[in-house]
Amino acid sequence: MERKEAMKMRLLLIPALTVALLLPSTSYAWDGYDSEAGSNIEIESGNLVRQGETIDFYDHESGDYKSADVESITRFGSTVEVEVYDYDSGEYRTFEMED
Repeated sequence: MERKEAMKMRLLLIPALTVALLLPSTSYAWDGYDSEAGSNIEIESGNLVRQGETIDFYDHESGDYKSADVESITRFGSTVEVEVYDYDSGEYRTFEMED
């Protein structure tokens, strides 16, 4: 009887482990600051931050997600400046991102 119970446990454990391994791990946002707007921003994981790409970011000042085109990326020591064109405001913004 114990052997049947052990076999049942294994049969239940295999799908559970498979699901756990296939679930995405914790995603991380890229934190930054827009000094002109005076707001913290987060570029969520999964965005390809490259010149010419469109990204989605969270603006803590407005409390909304926004979209923008990446115009340029420049590294200054331990800071990365990402210049974007913000569709909502119709303005260019410069994000100072943590490296």
